[in-house]
Amino acid sequence: MARFSRIDVALKMRETGMVPVFYHADAEVCKKVIKACYEGGVRLFEFTNRGDFATLIFAQINKWAIQECPEMIMGAGSVVDEGTAAMYIALGANFIVAPLIDEGTARVCNRRKIAWSPGCGSVTEINRAHELGAEVVKIFPGSEVGGPGFVQAVKGPLPWTSIMPTGGVSPEEENLKKWFEAGVTCVGMGSKLFPKEVLLREDYNWITQKCKDTLTIIQKYKT
Repeated sequence: MARFSRIDVALKMRETGMVPVFYHADAEVCKKVIKACYEGGVRLFEFTNRGDFATLIFAQINKWAIQECPEMIMGAGSVVDEGTAAMYIALGANFIVAPLIDEGTARVCNRRKIAWSPGCGSVTEINRAHELGAEVVKIFPGSEVGGPGFVQAVKGPLPWTSIMPTGGVSPEEENLKKWFEAGVTCVGMGSKLFPKEVLLREDYNWITQKCKDTLTIIQKYKT
């Protein structure tokens, strides 16, 4: 069962402004990355549903995180159907992120009061996500959909919309400044926080420091 309500998730997304996105087939690597992020101030973490047995990896790391990183809100991403969403919810996922809108997934999450952030690429899709109960919608792929300019345009007719872009977001100040000044609630960030060369040399202190620096920049521009 989820340890954090969907209200908790939405508030923490707004408060911290960032959700790291990560997958690795080795649960031990995942644990080290999660711990590095946690020590860097991160309080939400999206495990990407990728590859065979991904749910089993999540089960291991979520049990571990409850003990070792008790304030970390663990969720699952790249979830495209209700069956997969139900599996992650059964394993304690606190939120579900998707690259698309799937009504079955929305129903499963709503029944259990689990936060659901579907990927949207138009005002029509964002409006539909709202109807289906999404508090924070994902813009994906963020840079391809239209970048910060798209977010700013959406906030005109739909100022109540909470947006999380993923794809095209980097930890550089110039990039983050554009997104947050456009009005995003938070950003999803993957490979830019976890470069392959950093993982290969197991430099988890680098990840901790990058998270600290990124969160400091976000607080500077977050409204």
